Formats: sequence, C-alpha cells, structure tokens
Amino acid sequence: MLREKGVLSKMSTQVSSGKLVTIFGGSGFIGRNVVRALAKRGYRIRVAVRRPDLAGHLQPLGAVGQIQAIQANIRVPYSIEAAAAGSDVVINLVGILHESGRQSFDVVQGQAPGIIAKAAKAAGATTFVQMSAIGADTDSASDYARSKAAGEAAVKAAFPEAIIIRPSVVFGPEDEFFNRFASLARFSPVLPLIGGGQTKFQPVYVGDVAEAVARAVDGDAKPGATYELGGPDVASFETLMQKMLEVIERRRFLAPVPWTVARIMGTALGLLPNPLLTVDQVKLLESDNVVSAEAERGNRTLSGLGITPHGMAAILPSYLKRFRRTGEYDIRPA
Repeated sequence: MLREKGVLSKMSTQVSSGKLVTIFGGSGFIGRNVVRALAKRGYRIRVAVRRPDLAGHLQPLGAVGQIQAIQANIRVPYSIEAAAAGSDVVINLVGILHESGRQSFDVVQGQAPGIIAKAAKAAGATTFVQMSAIGADTDSASDYARSKAAGEAAVKAAFPEAIIIRPSVVFGPEDEFFNRFASLARFSPVLPLIGGGQTKFQPVYVGDVAEAVARAVDGDAKPGATYELGGPDVASFETLMQKMLEVIERRRFLAPVPWTVARIMGTALGLLPNPLLTVDQVKLLESDNVVSAEAERGNRTLSGLGITPHGMAAILPSYLKRFRRTGEYDIRPA
C-alpha cells in the first residue's frame, strides 16, 4: 500500500508539472511498451511517427488526451524540429532489423539519431534517450552494429548528456525473435543453428527495457552514461531454441549450419520482403550478445536502475503457447 501511495504521489507530481515527452518511433514493439510505462507515470506523450493514422492503438494506453500522435519523417528536417518543439524529454526508438528500399542502416540508425538529438537540444529538452543495441561497434563486420555505433556518436556530439540504452535481444508478445522461430517450427521439421548455435545471448523482457527508459526519463539514470540491458539468463542460440520448443511442445531437429553455409543462406533469404535471415545478421551472430563486464562494474545495467529483470520462463509461455498444436487451449487432463 505504501509503495502504491508513493507511485501515485510521483504520478501526481509529474502530471502537475506538465512534462512533455516526445518519442520518435513510439508505435513499434518497444515503443508501445515505453508509451505505456510513461503514461502510467502521468507524463504527456507525443509520439512522432511517419503514419499517425496507424498509431491509434496507443490511445488506450493513457488517459483521454494524454497521448498525441504527430507526423514526422527523418528525411524531412523541419518535421523533426516541429515534433521536438516544446519537449522536456526526447526519446529515439527508431530502428530497423534489415534494410529495405530507402530504409538503410546508415540513414535510419546512423544519421537520423544525430538529427533528432540536434532538434531536441535546439528545442530546449533537458533529457535525451537513445535506443541502441549491445554489439554497437564502429569496427564490427555488421552494417547494423556499425550504424548503431555511428548513431550513438552522432547523438553524443549533439547532446553530450544523452543516455544510451543498449539491450540484448528483446523478447515479449510482439517480438521478432521467439515468435519468428516458433512460427517456423509449425511448418518446418528442421530449425537452423547458425554457426553451430553457440553464440550467447542475454534476452531481456520488453517490459524491463521500457521501465529502464521510463526511469531515465524520471531522472534516475546517469546523464551521458551508456546502459547495457540483459535478462537474468545467459544462453546459447541452441539453448534458446530448445527452450522455445519446450514451451510450444514441439519436437524439431536442430541442424548446425556452418558460417560459410549460413552466409549463402543469408544471401538467398535476404532477397525476401521479410527475410528470416540476411548476410548482415549472420555477421552479427558471430559475436556474443551479452552485457559487458565493464557495464556490470559500472552498475550501468538493469540492477543499476533498480530493476529486477524478468526471466524467460515466466514470460515465454504467456505468448508462445499459441504455437502449440492445440493453440492456447490445453486439452490435456489435469
């Protein structure tokens, strides 16, 4: 009860202060969870997206009039400036998993963050939060990882006190990881283990990532710091596939795929509109995706923000059970 009163008191303070948080890319998987976390705290929220007419699903996450969608395009600078105008806090969640048409890593993840950060600074925002990823590295063989690093550098140049958030693989109801492989398992008797499946991950629950962003907005994160977010479980790709198959109650052969063969697969599958695998993703899989020892020592993690991460065992069944043969309805006797 005391904790609830404390939360209510904090929310009331923020509502009365009228703080405006503008979120670029707030209608996506991570974005809608960030919107929910901030709405519960009472912030006014402006969601900057290319298609405001497709962001109606965000309205029920807050009170009437609390969440507003506004049009913005990273290729149109004045639309970015207009979206950032009057903001106390600006968050950039814009990102892509693979390139398509004009949506390139360099533009979306390398250049756009700096443009948005400059607009935020010019608008007088006091806080800027940039969503990056563990593995961001200027020397990486992956275009995705290099563009993330370039985006971080551009943000820091324009907004030195910006807070960088680097999550490992993010999981949750609409994720592009477990959902994709669980869907594949419904039809294919074989699941590929890229590079033998020994790459390590530290999957982090989307709700915990959203809470980390919200606490950064609250002022609980160190200005100018880079936080690395991972869940309580570190596991190989092979182990993650085994966990997923256990949840959906299906048996599939896990076939190790050498890196050279994986690159060939990525070249072919990368031509599809929504590819399961690309060459760049194969390059990304060659490195482990876990919280660094440096971040642990610096307390720049979920625990450093006072967040106890959710494990996969508690979350995966809640949304992957629909991939079972009986769907979400368990007809087995108790």
